[in-house]
Amino acid sequence: MARTRKARVTDVEELALGLPEVTRDPADPAAPGRPAYQVRGKTFAFFRVPRKDAFDPATGEPYDDVMAFSCTAEDKEALVGDPETPFFTTPHWNGYNAVLLLERDLGRLTLDELREVVTDAWLAKAPKRLAADFLAAHDDGNTP
Repeated sequence: MARTRKARVTDVEELALGLPEVTRDPADPAAPGRPAYQVRGKTFAFFRVPRKDAFDPATGEPYDDVMAFSCTAEDKEALVGDPETPFFTTPHWNGYNAVLLLERDLGRLTLDELREVVTDAWLAKAPKRLAADFLAAHDDGNTP
């Protein structure tokens, strides 16, 4: 099977909005262009504003291109614990089932890998019935 193309920032929105009942929360006026994606009012993926908890170790400056994705505790452990993935966490995120990713590192993922991360983030926040219906409709292993 051929590897899909590298993921791009624009893919995040396309994939998120392709899932059931997703809305795009307008960007915070203090952070233009940093939207969040929600399912029935619960955020599952968003573009963060710079915060002092995620910073470039070389400069000490906060990263300005952090994305966050909801996940299960098991997925967080697997993603953050694998040195081959670009996902990370910070002490601020201890206890939260979410992983962080720098936009600049998105190209280290394929489109299929990003699709899985976005879909899993949606599944982590979607109501159980909606998630079950989605999974039943995609039991062939192909997610939208």
